[in-house]
Amino acid sequence: MNRTIKSCFSRLCIKGLAVLLLLAILLGGCTGGSEREESVLRLGIAVYQQEDTFISTVVQHMERLAREEELEKDIKISLTITDGRSNQTVQLEQMDRFLDQGCDVICVNIVDRTAAAVLIDKAEEAAVPLIFFNRQPVEEDMERWEQVYYVGAKAAESGRLQGQIVRDLWQNERGQVDRNGNDVLEYVMLEGEPGHQDTLLRTKYAIDALTSVGIRVRKLASESANWNRAQAAQKMSLWLEEQGGDIEAVFANNDDMALGAIDACLSAGLSAESMPLVVGVDATPPALEAIRAGTLKGTVLNDSEGMAKTMIDLSLALSRGEDPASAAKLEEGHYIWLPYRRIEAKDLSREE
Repeated sequence: MNRTIKSCFSRLCIKGLAVLLLLAILLGGCTGGSEREESVLRLGIAVYQQEDTFISTVVQHMERLAREEELEKDIKISLTITDGRSNQTVQLEQMDRFLDQGCDVICVNIVDRTAAAVLIDKAEEAAVPLIFFNRQPVEEDMERWEQVYYVGAKAAESGRLQGQIVRDLWQNERGQVDRNGNDVLEYVMLEGEPGHQDTLLRTKYAIDALTSVGIRVRKLASESANWNRAQAAQKMSLWLEEQGGDIEAVFANNDDMALGAIDACLSAGLSAESMPLVVGVDATPPALEAIRAGTLKGTVLNDSEGMAKTMIDLSLALSRGEDPASAAKLEEGHYIWLPYRRIEAKDLSREE
């Protein structure tokens, strides 16, 4: 009798253990499967200066698009954003932290384009793909490693389109633009950061767009305002005192500086009708509002949303080991070029 009881107890124990073991396997399988299903993209984003309106807009688009990707796909995207404060040494330290934190891809809006080689070598040593954006490194540095990319637009085209806005105004509204009636366009130029390729190319091609069709021009003044609205306002205030009503056009290498010029004109008591025509580049939200108000005659769209989307798509492909060409149209193995577009009041009216 005792043997029978023992035998039954043993069978019950074995069955109980088997049930517990099966439950453990099932529960473990669900938990493990859930952990395996959720992948994480750790993306480091280093900008030269977050106060730059255009760059801030790009980052905001990246944050929004990352959340949308998380909702649509089974993935978590972790963004770490740093501000280089226009200091390349600070940005290099931020790059080191990204690598220490195990970022899968790093996107850099570089402070000093001549320092790109150092960042590229660091990324290559850690085998972490590197995407530069909006500030193009020199071509030789881009060739240092196969997993280096650049997302941006061709600066010469932005200058050319900006010049075409002024060209059309000169040809169609000559009486309003040529205030002294001498058939010469007298202008001032607010330049971006000295030595920056966008500064050089926008400055050159904006004026080339005029002279190439026979428009005579005379430069009254040209100075760097470092992409900064406040600095541009100071420069423009001084020019208004020195040049008075001789200034017929203000070319600004970006919208922030164009808005600074408008600030100075308004502070000097000029109205939208009486101030010189002002043009910018980027099509930032504040610039579009200025076009609606009639103080900014036009700008050139630098596609901040397209730039952000391209970087998110490219980062996802690179983190999965996929061909980057499947996520973006690559030229020469490294470059993704986005188109520029003119924006004037008539364009905003059509969109609304």
